[in-house]
Amino acid sequence: MLQVRNLHKSYQDQHVLRGVEFDIHQGQVKAVLGPSGSGKSTMLRLMALLEPANDGEILLRGQRLGVRQRGTTTVPLPERELAKERRDIGMVFQKFNLFPHLSACRNVMLGLTSVQNIPAKEAEERAMAMLERVGLSHRAGHYPSELSGGQQQRVAIARALVMNPSVLLFDEPTSALDPELVGEVLDVMEGLANDGMTMIVVTHEVRFARRVADQVTLFDSGVIVEQASPDEFFDNPQHQRTRKFLSHVH
Repeated sequence: MLQVRNLHKSYQDQHVLRGVEFDIHQGQVKAVLGPSGSGKSTMLRLMALLEPANDGEILLRGQRLGVRQRGTTTVPLPERELAKERRDIGMVFQKFNLFPHLSACRNVMLGLTSVQNIPAKEAEERAMAMLERVGLSHRAGHYPSELSGGQQQRVAIARALVMNPSVLLFDEPTSALDPELVGEVLDVMEGLANDGMTMIVVTHEVRFARRVADQVTLFDSGVIVEQASPDEFFDNPQHQRTRKFLSHVH
């Protein structure tokens, strides 16, 4: 479903991504592990079309995202066109990014009414269905300040889901949560995986990666060091860097 080819990204003289390549098939869950500052979040931002790559390409169902061909030259899409393509790739951020002045329901509705121009009544019905899916329909009228961190992150997941994306990206979705709240978010994510949602999850939750992912990837210094099935990755890592990383997180 999704192909990443030779992806590069630099900021000034800092080369953050160095030729990243991988595929993900429909219904797969890819867990991405790695030390802080290794480029994992940057990779997700490029895939979500929030930033342009310096080189390389991202293809969804064979169609290249974020650019169009003009003669022999590739040019970035204008913002309006980018917004249309972003609908297919949902993103859940570490810090929730909810609007504090909107209720949970209205946070989830917003993309439907403002991006897809769906009538408010239909948008509200769809938002409520998604809040039900993440176990929060009873909190629909509450504001972010009235919700726990885990509940806020579940609202953020509902907000991404309601746009009906083909792929859902998670950028360390539990790292801002108190430990006792992590499980409720991981349970929702595991439910999505069981329902066949295609997901790329940047995470430090090793047990989740082992239990839920189809493929686990180690990312370091802007490159993919190793990627394998969970059993192979955790029980028989091929690279010294992977073995060293796992010795610190187990």
